[in-house]
Amino acid sequence: MADLKAAFEKAVADSKSLPERPDNQTLLKIYALYKQASAGDVEGKRPGFTDMVGRAKWDAWNELKGKDAKSAMKEYVDLIESLK
Repeated sequence: MADLKAAFEKAVADSKSLPERPDNQTLLKIYALYKQASAGDVEGKRPGFTDMVGRAKWDAWNELKGKDAKSAMKEYVDLIESLK
């Protein structure tokens, strides 16, 4: 798990310096995997329809409900690696 945590932290740092900006769908996936890995399942109410960005982020994170942190970290690392 320590190796995975280190790889995850490196991927988080790498995500800030990708060669090109990913499309919005990929950015939502990155956000959702990061949140699931670091905070667990989404909590709270879904943002209202006037907050489209917040709502999209909440929905993306909510789709990962029940995924354990280890799996989310691994998927996050793999996704960032594929974008380099």
